[in-house]
Amino acid sequence: MSASPAFAASAPRFGVNYTPRRGWFHSWHDFDPAHAREDLARIAELGLDHVRVFHLWPLLQPNRTLIRTTAVDQLVRLVDLAAEAGLDVLVDGVQGHLSSFDFYPEWTRGWHHRNVFTDPDAVEAQAELLRVLGRALTGRPHLIGLQLGNELNNLVEHNPVTAAEVDHYLDTLLAAARDGLTTTGASATAPRHLVTHSAYDAAWYGDDHPFTPEASARKGDLTTVHPWVFSGDCARRYGPRSTEVLHLAEYGVELATAYAEDATRPVWVQETGAPEPHIPAADAPGFARATVLNAAGCAGLWGVTWWCSHDVDRSLADYPELEYTLGLFDSAGRAKPIAAAFAEAVAEVRAAPRPGQRHTALVLDCTPATRSVSGPGGSFFEAWMRLRERGVRPAVVLASRTDDATHLAARGITELVRDM
Repeated sequence: MSASPAFAASAPRFGVNYTPRRGWFHSWHDFDPAHAREDLARIAELGLDHVRVFHLWPLLQPNRTLIRTTAVDQLVRLVDLAAEAGLDVLVDGVQGHLSSFDFYPEWTRGWHHRNVFTDPDAVEAQAELLRVLGRALTGRPHLIGLQLGNELNNLVEHNPVTAAEVDHYLDTLLAAARDGLTTTGASATAPRHLVTHSAYDAAWYGDDHPFTPEASARKGDLTTVHPWVFSGDCARRYGPRSTEVLHLAEYGVELATAYAEDATRPVWVQETGAPEPHIPAADAPGFARATVLNAAGCAGLWGVTWWCSHDVDRSLADYPELEYTLGLFDSAGRAKPIAAAFAEAVAEVRAAPRPGQRHTALVLDCTPATRSVSGPGGSFFEAWMRLRERGVRPAVVLASRTDDATHLAARGITELVRDM
C-alpha cells in the first residue's frame, strides 16, 4: 500500500464508511478492539483499500476545555487496527451528525447554548479538538487525513449562520486540522495528509443554503460529495433504475468540478448508498455496480466510499427505516448481495484505464437563490441527464467561465451546450 495514501491518485480509491456492527456508534462507550478488528477484517476481504471512521463529539469533548485522552486513544487504536487489516483511514473529527441523530456536547445546549458555527469560544473549542486529533494521528502511514466532521451543515437548523460566517468557520477549522497534522521538524518529503470537510446535498442544491458549492469546491485539499438518491426525492421521482439515479454520483462529481478554481482538483464520492425503499433490495446490487462504474468515468474522481459497512441492528430503536438496511454486511456480519456487486465493480474499475477528459459541457447559469435548478427536479439537472441518456459524457461549466479559454482548455472542454 502507498506510503502516502492521501494523494495516491494514479487510480481511484474504494472504501466504506465504517459503522460498527455491535452497538453502532454507541459502541464508543465501551470500545472493544476485538469487535472492531473482526469488522475491519471483513471489510478488507472485499478488496477495499480504506475506511472512514467517526468518534462522537460529546465523548471526545464533554466540556469545552476538556478533551478526553482515553477517547482520543480509542480513536487512534481504531486507526491502528484498520492499518493492521491493510486499510487506510480518513478520520472525521466533530460528530456532529450521524444517520439522523445529532451529537452535541452539553456545553453547547440548554442553559449553556452556544451557536456551534458563530460563537467564538465554541469555534475555538472545535479547533482545539481538531488540533489534538491531528497531533495524535500524525505520522501514521495509513492515515489518509482529517476531516472536520460529518455533514456539519445538518446542524444549521439549530445554529443559524450566514454563508460568510460558514466560510470563516471552515477556514478556522481547516487551519486547525492542518496545524495538528503538521509534525514539528518533519521533513519536506514527509507524506502530506488530506484536510477536508463535507456537507450533505443542500450545499449543492439548496437555494440560499449557507454552506455553498464554492466552499465545498474550493476549501480543503479536495472536494467531497454525498450524492444520496433520497435528496430531492430523486429515486421516487425518476425510479430506482432510471438514468437519473444510476448516474447521480457521476453527476455529483461533474457538478463539483465546475465550481472548483483548480481544474485538476479531485472529487471524492464520500457517501453514497442504496437506502430502502428508495432502492429496493433486489435493485441494490445493480445500483451499486452502475454507481461505481459511472462515477469511475469521471477523470477527476479521487474515489468512492460506500455508506456503509454494516446494517444498524434492529434491536436499536428510532432510526429511519432506511438506516437499518444500508450496510454491505447485515447486522450479523454476513455479506449481502450488494457487497459482492460493489467488490466486483471495484475490481473492474481497477483493471480498466483511467478515463479521458470530457469535451462537451452543459452551461450552468444560476444564483444562490436558484441553486435548486441543479438538483433533482431542476431544469439543469434534467438537461444534463438527457444528454447522458443520449450517450454524451457531459461535463458542467459555470456560465461565468464560458469565456475563460484557459479554464476550458485545462479541462479539455471544446463544446458548450447552453440549453436543450
